[in-house]
Amino acid sequence: MTGTHQKVLVVDFGGQYTQLIVRRVREQGVYSEMVPWTTAFERISAERPTAVILSGGPRSTLEPGAPDLDFSCLDGIPVLGICYGQQLMAKKLGGSVENASHKEYGLRNLTSKSGIVGVMDHDQVWMSHGDQVTSVPEGFTVTSSTDSCPVAAMENAAQRRFGVQFHPEVTHTTSGKDLLKAFLDEAGLVGDWTTENFVEEEIAKIRAMVGPEEKVLCAVSGGVDSSVMAALLIRAIGDRAVCVFVDHGLLRYREAEQVIETFGGHFHANLKAYYEHDRFFGALAGKKDP
Repeated sequence: MTGTHQKVLVVDFGGQYTQLIVRRVREQGVYSEMVPWTTAFERISAERPTAVILSGGPRSTLEPGAPDLDFSCLDGIPVLGICYGQQLMAKKLGGSVENASHKEYGLRNLTSKSGIVGVMDHDQVWMSHGDQVTSVPEGFTVTSSTDSCPVAAMENAAQRRFGVQFHPEVTHTTSGKDLLKAFLDEAGLVGDWTTENFVEEEIAKIRAMVGPEEKVLCAVSGGVDSSVMAALLIRAIGDRAVCVFVDHGLLRYREAEQVIETFGGHFHANLKAYYEHDRFFGALAGKKDP
């Protein structure tokens, strides 16, 4: 699907806001995906995305076994590091990271702004960190500070590598979206993607894969993932998408009826529903919660 679109990969280091970063990028009309740090090197090396964003995370880069990334896969790719991502960037490229004397969690105000941080009209940012960068790598400049964080942002504009200690993806950082947009612009992303693109391209892919006569068996639970999958299949191949729902008796009150009504009445699916309470409860007879 993404072969015709520019793409941003967001490397997840376990941060609570990583999915929000993906969403904020997509809101700018740019396709983005989240990739766990454990497989990020392989994905980035193989796919060569237009840009990469390194997320925050709960760990410390100073800990043994902390989430890591071989930066050789990032050569030539614009990178934005956020919180843990900035700290990892500094550490990997020759800067220094230390445990902050005071852990920060909450609103702070930037006392200086330059580089891409200079596009931010408002000074308010959201901080959530225990470590911080104390010296930047060679070729980088400090582009923002707060009263308690000397390196609130840094960048090497020539290499298009940027870092921020604060979280631009959350609404508490008032001009955070402007900063993300500035990074995407620096990376050369033109905003060539919409959710409508995604739907139409996935439908085309399904039709090409399935062919004009074959059927597809689609197990549905009523959850978001299987429902979206079923909706795309139905739009692509109609009744040849055979949806199967099993009521095993362990759902919430009247949830099975809601699933059947949604797929039958709203999606107009070729739905096969099976009432299997006895089979499942029989298999569970005598079992206890460990």
